[in-house]
Amino acid sequence: MNYQTLFDTYKESSIEGRYICLQHIEPYLITLKNQGKVIELGHSVRNQPIYVYKNGSGKQKVMMWSQMHGNESTTTKALFDLFNYLDSEEGKYLTEKFTFLIIPMLNPDGAQVWTRVNANEVDLNRDSQNLTQPESKILRECLEEFEPDFCFNLHDQRTIFGVEGTHNPATISFLAPSYDIDKNINEPRKRAMEQIAYMNDALQTYIPNQVGRYDDSFNINCIGDTVMNMNIPVVLMEAGHYPNDYQRESTRKYVFISLVEGLKTLNLAENLTDKYLEYFNIPPNKVFFFDFIYKNIKLNYENKQIITNFAVQFSESIENQQVFFQGYISEIGDLEGFHGHLEFDGQSEEFKDLSGRKYPEVNQKAIFYLGDTLFKNTLQDN
Repeated sequence: MNYQTLFDTYKESSIEGRYICLQHIEPYLITLKNQGKVIELGHSVRNQPIYVYKNGSGKQKVMMWSQMHGNESTTTKALFDLFNYLDSEEGKYLTEKFTFLIIPMLNPDGAQVWTRVNANEVDLNRDSQNLTQPESKILRECLEEFEPDFCFNLHDQRTIFGVEGTHNPATISFLAPSYDIDKNINEPRKRAMEQIAYMNDALQTYIPNQVGRYDDSFNINCIGDTVMNMNIPVVLMEAGHYPNDYQRESTRKYVFISLVEGLKTLNLAENLTDKYLEYFNIPPNKVFFFDFIYKNIKLNYENKQIITNFAVQFSESIENQQVFFQGYISEIGDLEGFHGHLEFDGQSEEFKDLSGRKYPEVNQKAIFYLGDTLFKNTLQDN
């Protein structure tokens, strides 16, 4: 299957960029609602509707949810590409094989203000047992009423993650969550591992050595661990950084590829094979990236000049309905073992910030001169 052509054909062009909130996707959802494929499940803390996409007539039931963290929008975009594919003649085989229940945005309040938490400042991915929030209750009700045979739990991860043993970012990371504290492996978990192995096979054609395996420490308060504890196989997918893609439009494509490949190869009626063991061949995620690293910079500490390196990491905020990326100084030193998504060799140019100070401080805005050149370390969405 030519996934590049497939993505180009079914990409939903009306939904782009990092900042994706309910107002961006609701027109599309209303169209599907008029077609009988979308219903309102309930409402968020701030009374915004939470929608679910329902399609298909197959015996095997698949459930997905995205943007339970409001500032994790990449997989939401990919779901709308998937909706286009499922509604086509080309994707009809999947709606005949499966019945789908998909929540594209579980946390519309958090999405609107670009925060991880909901309007009550609760992380919904730590509320899967106490169920204190309306959004958490809606998700649990769907799980109990729909009784899915397989689930996809869709997230974004930060730009700090790379693939262990490489110098590459973890553009996509997977996890077959644990169902108990001892990280035992039962049949549902094997099923999740098997699907991840298939999805990884497809991705290696497009992003070789840019797929990571997420840490499987058990936390029953997390939705993935809760679902696996309910004996339902669940794949956790984390959409990460692709070079020069802070809007995550390239990453969106790889999420789409993963989902289609995962569904194409999913057959819960078959007996398990040893394919699941390939899951353990996927290298772990490891934190070794900054957004920028500046090397060989001349700093002046207490009238002593040194040549060293420093790192800059973006902080994200909403300005004029767009994500604004502002860099901050994160670390100063040799930075051995770390990489920058962008690296700059200062060739012993002297650092000076806007106040005239000749050394950086951790957590200050990364707006400075190297010699006569001004570096702002900012990026605007779109």
